[in-house]
Amino acid sequence: MTDAMQLSVGDLDRPWHALSRSDVADDFGTDADRGLDEDEVRSRREEFGPNSLPERGRTTLFGTVLRQFRDPLITILLVAGSVSLAIGEVQDAIFIAVVLILNAGLGTFQEYRAESAAQELEEVITVAAVVVRAGSRTEVDSEEIVPGDLVRMEAGASVPADIRLLESQELRVDESLLTGESTPVDKDAGAELEDETPLGDRSTLLHAGSRVLSGTGTGVVVRTAESTELGTIADSLAEEPQDPPLVLRMRRFTRIIAMGIGVVIIVLGLVQALRGEALVDIFLLAVALAVSAIPAGLPIAVTVALSLGSNRMAERNVIVRRLPAVEGLGACTLIASDKTGTLTENELTATRIVAPDGDAVDISGAGLDLSGEATRDGEPVDSDGWLADLAVTGALSSEGEVKSEDGETTATGDTVDVAFLVLGHKLGIDRAELVGEHPRVGHIPFSSSRRFAASFHEHDDGIVAHVKGAAQAVVDMCAEVDADELLAREEELAGDGFRVIAVAAGQVQMETEGEPDPEVLTDLRFLGLVGLIDPVREAVPDAIDRCHSAGVDVRMVTGDHPATAMAIAREINIAAGDDDVVVGSDIGESRAEEGSEDAAHQSDELIRDRHVYARVEPQQKTTIVDSLQRSGHFVAVTGDGVNDAPALNAAHIGVAMGKSGTDVARGAADLILTDDNFASIVDGIEEGRRAYDNVRKVVWLLITTAVAELVLFILSVTFDMALPLTPVQLLWLNLVTNGIQDVALAFEKGEPDLLKRRPRPPTERIFNRRMIEQVAVSGIYMGLVAFGVFWVLTEQMGMETDEARNLLLLLLVLFENVLALNVRSETRSLFRIPLLDNRVLIGGVVVSQAVHIASMFIPGWRDVLGVEPVAFGTWALLLALTVTLVGVIEAVKFRSRRLAHELA
Repeated sequence: MTDAMQLSVGDLDRPWHALSRSDVADDFGTDADRGLDEDEVRSRREEFGPNSLPERGRTTLFGTVLRQFRDPLITILLVAGSVSLAIGEVQDAIFIAVVLILNAGLGTFQEYRAESAAQELEEVITVAAVVVRAGSRTEVDSEEIVPGDLVRMEAGASVPADIRLLESQELRVDESLLTGESTPVDKDAGAELEDETPLGDRSTLLHAGSRVLSGTGTGVVVRTAESTELGTIADSLAEEPQDPPLVLRMRRFTRIIAMGIGVVIIVLGLVQALRGEALVDIFLLAVALAVSAIPAGLPIAVTVALSLGSNRMAERNVIVRRLPAVEGLGACTLIASDKTGTLTENELTATRIVAPDGDAVDISGAGLDLSGEATRDGEPVDSDGWLADLAVTGALSSEGEVKSEDGETTATGDTVDVAFLVLGHKLGIDRAELVGEHPRVGHIPFSSSRRFAASFHEHDDGIVAHVKGAAQAVVDMCAEVDADELLAREEELAGDGFRVIAVAAGQVQMETEGEPDPEVLTDLRFLGLVGLIDPVREAVPDAIDRCHSAGVDVRMVTGDHPATAMAIAREINIAAGDDDVVVGSDIGESRAEEGSEDAAHQSDELIRDRHVYARVEPQQKTTIVDSLQRSGHFVAVTGDGVNDAPALNAAHIGVAMGKSGTDVARGAADLILTDDNFASIVDGIEEGRRAYDNVRKVVWLLITTAVAELVLFILSVTFDMALPLTPVQLLWLNLVTNGIQDVALAFEKGEPDLLKRRPRPPTERIFNRRMIEQVAVSGIYMGLVAFGVFWVLTEQMGMETDEARNLLLLLLVLFENVLALNVRSETRSLFRIPLLDNRVLIGGVVVSQAVHIASMFIPGWRDVLGVEPVAFGTWALLLALTVTLVGVIEAVKFRSRRLAHELA
């Protein structure tokens, strides 16, 4: 290894963009003509390793299965099952095992299927690069590149590493997936830059992951693998993603259940011990209490509710990679959205044209839509005259091709050129036909130094130059124009967020042999200014309004210029005034003082009070997300590029684009939009809230049942009575009623006001005040009635315990049937909810009752359960008793609605 390369991987992190070309070549020991020799390449490959990033492999099937057992509630069930097995209650243990297996199976199936759908979106791309080694040009796999390699880049090539340019000719690069900027970037090897130059303005440097659009360049590889900007982003994804709110709430909820069960079991166990009960009987009571109190069906029901939500989201173009993210999206209070490709089409479009006299014309149709027309104040405009001349010049001075086959339009070429070609199609002008009529005799490609492109064609009256480029450059070529006025119009368009291109044409005197001389471009006729913009997706403004109605704030995060970002933000009602935007460098400066609480506070305040973040670099996106989370928001982040991946990973909910998104972004996200449309996120919010509502209904049903059973057991032990139900009967009760009905509740339609509510506070517990009141009232009422019936049957009527248990079990089954119909809404009356809106639940109630009645007649099985057939009159009497629960719950709902109305 040469002296120049006594560098470690850490030494590669230098401001190479600001160093001179000769210094960079010297530092790496690279000959600008011959590159490295093969021995040096081998040595450096051993030192720095392959030029590749660690792959984030897909979770294995076994890993997905194991993840289903991380739920704390599952842990409690495992303990209960182990205790049952230890004391010989094999039936109880088997039942609990079945519950666990069903839950794991459902969760595994849903998550693995979602992961497969996400995997199908990914494309495996092998990147090749042309390097110069020992004086010879050769093509190698990008993994074989080492620091100091001399690389040749041409149009269409993907940049394999971070490269400091030594030479560049008309080099333009698409860095949108890295920086978020939708417009091509001009590169200039000879530019002089400062060390602090932002990522998007480093014109001397090519970044790994970008793509060359036009021109050529040669440079030295200065960073590979994890040392590149792309690698830095990949490293940041190693952090564990945020847990969705449902996971956090269920953890808290489960801790409460565990503590409650533990206290009750200990107290009642001590009471039994003081009474001299046998140890086995005490264990039997503990298992019975655990079985009655633990909502065994909750994991399955929650998984089913989330799975159904996931399926509904898929129908609305949202793929769920992790089930808890279904509810997480519904809980978000703020969406930090990428602009390019999410809020906009990611296709530059010529939408406004200003004539030489200042007359403005609007062009309809976005992106590759060829059906637009020219209008002025809403009225159609004749496309002849100056407008046609401008379109002809725009088409002839552009490269690329636009094709329309079977109703689908495809395009190749620079995004600005494509926009002009599409404009020509809208006005009835086809470049191929024009070139056939007026052959090209010369061409001056666009360059960052000249700032214009020109194409020379044969016309009847001689050679005509067709020019487009920056207004200042084009105006200087034109005769009889008021330069100050034209530049003022350009500034006005730019202030509205347009990228402005000036167009001019005129006859020139030139030789048809050799390269054209730019000096011949004089006395041209100025044809107009064209405003290009990445148009807003059609459904986005309405989607933003729906977010605001739902109490969800929306922020824009982009690498674009502040003026462009604000123009879009105003159009979609994200922001209004220019003071609502902050640039990434300001955010970075405000956090520059490490350890300064004042600096951190200023940064948080700056981020909290702005709705548009422009010129943002990847690390700054994560800073924004972290700050918004500290402000108390539950944050969902959207993005498609590599630059978005750290923020997607850091957010509570990461939402990646399926079509335009990179593999890195999709791998970091919880959800994937198959149509790349922001409006689909709002649909996802609606489905997420619906899923959470249904989870709460399941919790209401199951915990009310648990409370009723606990009340029943506590009273029975207190009054020194026999256990009212055996553990097997308790398990059967939970299986035949909750096991069917709780899953059916997951099919409930959403409440009418889903997208009109304020978001739930991120810290709100699943067992909030309303839920506590509803569960307590309904559960205690059921428990008291059940105990009263058991006491009357055994103490007053002298009925045998087994016979009383038979009637008590039927009573509780009927109670839970009635309860299931009442928990369909926390606020609406049972009588205002259409009965057939959830046919699955109605079927579940009928089936659960039918299954229990059938069990009374099945020989052998009825002996296991300890049940006998019941006369119809007795069944009807018990049903009438349980229907009284409707009045109790209706009273609770009425009080809840009245309190909500008073608070409003």
